[in-house]
Amino acid sequence: MAKLDCFHCGEPVLTGSQFTTIINNKTQLMCCPGCQAVSQAIIDAGLTNYYKYRTEPGSKQTALVPEELGHFSAFDLKEVQQDFVHNDGAFNSISLTIDGITCAACAWLIEHKLKHIEGIERVAVNTTTERALIVWNDSLIQLSEILTHISRIGYQAAPYQVDDVEIQSKKNSRKFLLRLGLAGFATMQVMMFALALYSDYFTDLDVEFRDYFRWVSMIFAAPVVFYSAQPFYFSALRSMVSGRLNMDVSVSIAICGAYIASCIATINGTGEVYFESVSMFTFFLLLGRYFEQNARQKASVSSNNLHKLIPLTATIIEADGQHSEISAKRLTLGDIILVKPGEVIAADGQLKSGTTSINEAMLTGEQMPVAKVIESQVFAGTINIDHPIEVTVTAVGQDQLVAEIIRLQESAANNKPKVALYVDTISNYFTWTILVIAALTYVIWKTYWPEDAFWVTLSVLVATCPCALALATPTAVTCATGLFTRMGVVACKPGVFEKLPLIDHVVFDKTGTLTCGSLTISQVTLESDVSQEQVLAIGAALEAHSLHPIAKAFEGYRLAHLQARECMNISGAGITGVVGDQGYYLGSAKYIKDTLNITVNTSSAQQIYLANDTALLASFTLVDEIRSDANKTAKALTQLGCTLSIASGDSSPHVDEVARNVGISDVHKGLSPSDKLTLIQQLQQHKQVAMFGDGINDAPVLAGANLSVAMGSGAAITKNSADLILLGDQLSRITDAINVAKLTGTIIRQNLCWALGYNLFIIPLAVTGHVLPYIAAIGMSASSLIVVANSLRLLKVRI
Repeated sequence: MAKLDCFHCGEPVLTGSQFTTIINNKTQLMCCPGCQAVSQAIIDAGLTNYYKYRTEPGSKQTALVPEELGHFSAFDLKEVQQDFVHNDGAFNSISLTIDGITCAACAWLIEHKLKHIEGIERVAVNTTTERALIVWNDSLIQLSEILTHISRIGYQAAPYQVDDVEIQSKKNSRKFLLRLGLAGFATMQVMMFALALYSDYFTDLDVEFRDYFRWVSMIFAAPVVFYSAQPFYFSALRSMVSGRLNMDVSVSIAICGAYIASCIATINGTGEVYFESVSMFTFFLLLGRYFEQNARQKASVSSNNLHKLIPLTATIIEADGQHSEISAKRLTLGDIILVKPGEVIAADGQLKSGTTSINEAMLTGEQMPVAKVIESQVFAGTINIDHPIEVTVTAVGQDQLVAEIIRLQESAANNKPKVALYVDTISNYFTWTILVIAALTYVIWKTYWPEDAFWVTLSVLVATCPCALALATPTAVTCATGLFTRMGVVACKPGVFEKLPLIDHVVFDKTGTLTCGSLTISQVTLESDVSQEQVLAIGAALEAHSLHPIAKAFEGYRLAHLQARECMNISGAGITGVVGDQGYYLGSAKYIKDTLNITVNTSSAQQIYLANDTALLASFTLVDEIRSDANKTAKALTQLGCTLSIASGDSSPHVDEVARNVGISDVHKGLSPSDKLTLIQQLQQHKQVAMFGDGINDAPVLAGANLSVAMGSGAAITKNSADLILLGDQLSRITDAINVAKLTGTIIRQNLCWALGYNLFIIPLAVTGHVLPYIAAIGMSASSLIVVANSLRLLKVRI
């Protein structure tokens, strides 16, 4: 009899068919109740793809009581977490999709409940995208516990995965359409009976016929109240349990109050009924929410598109040279994949063989292909243009650059501007104020005009719902974040959209910002009879033992038969070593003079010198090319009212040369990081200062500026400490970012003015009885749609 292994952990099954789990409609054997429970939890959590794509068996489980394993326990397994949990050493982070978020109060409730739990470092909920970014300490709290806490307050959370999100989104849309359709159908029926009741033709009908129409109307309105309007009730209950009122509280009171009062009137046979009003304004509210939901999905689609650009399969090169196609999720570090021209790269990696150009527009927003040679970094989702290449995989899953960009984008979209925090507070007080106004309205109308008191109060509750106020800021910030991603700009920290328009002084580091940060040899001057090819090869052999940026300038001149030994680096001066039987020295003029007592003629350009034990052999002129759009960017920033400065650690004349070419007159060179920080602090006494640096070495300076900006190479993006990262080589993206931030601020102000203006306008009309309940519902829904539509204008901006 063949030995059977556990489907989950791979251990031998010694218990026959006692423990099984149905996976993909097939019964699979398990070795113990622990593995059975965990595998069932994985299936129940909707993570069946784990078994489809896993590369290693799961760990053996020792649990004896499967019931003790919670519904979310599968999410604690490391092999399951690898697809959606990112670990940066100290903390884990995850993006969750949360079902049930309807307004800003929902986000507040979730944040309020989680942020006080030990082990949770950070919680940020985005109302527009219906997602939450959570950072936690895995040694203090498990992911399953976090999901359980969220579930206990009435929301269902799951890891954000594009396919699952689309499925859930379609499911929610179908359910919403069913609620909307039922409300629309019932409204038509109830309105038919209402017209019959209110028409003069039926004024002399017997009481029996009038009561009959009322009872039928009550029956038709019941599904609207008890099913279609459920989202409003659940949202209101969750907010009240948290001790905070949201905009759905007044809507729920209006719907339930009107229906209950109408039912009492129908049963007693006296009084007014409002079944048509209940049905109609529920329908209009749902219609508004439906359009709003579609608009919000459009606003958050950009991050989904980044995920979708990564291919599902990859061509792996086996150890024997054979090619086979596998799922991209099965790739592991060190695998070698083949990427043909026109194909999308399946994982981050390093070019192992071949040369080509890569379209990195999905990362940087720049359509011009980027040349790649052996050892160049390539990234998942980018497109190979010219030739077949072999790539060694260096990062998979959540460690890839695209995942890091999405995390940063999520973080930026979840960070609320100060104005959004004020709006959240205002919305809470506003709801209380409306309830008080509604109560006073009812009392006054009941005293003087009792027959109209109820429907007027109903109108006040519905018309003044502050939905538009709650949507004013998050929709605009989400759209702006999506536009930043399209431009190749990544906002990493809170407040970027607020800080950018205020900047009036920009300080540039030289290397890697105004210049490309990559030295090349522009000229070789021979000082002996040794050939140019020979001196370049000797220099390359010596620099092969150095990590200095100058070493990269010599990489293309190496000759295989020339190798240096006994090399020694002299910090800030040069390098010495033996090539063949001869000792050589490569470095600055001062180093050559101090070491060999050989005087050399220096020029204003950056130069290094090669000498042997007795004579100077050659000098090499190095250049760090100025970025092609540096001058254009400087002019654009000046036109925006910014003063420009250079603060560089380089003390050479090259700094002045760069400043002249770019058009910057205020130059500070030879500065240490502490000197740069002092300069920034001096400027901040009168200015709002943005600092351009490399994002890695100048961390204190970047932290000290009002806004820090870095040119981000893909490999170093996770190390950046800047507020804003410009991917690619276009320095001019900073002016685009400033313009987008200004437009975002304008749209937020427009949204707030409209939302507040509408409520201030509608309250007197509703209180004085000039707004019917269904008109109030239309107005409230239209107000929210106007705010969302105004925010969506950001997605149409062409940069």
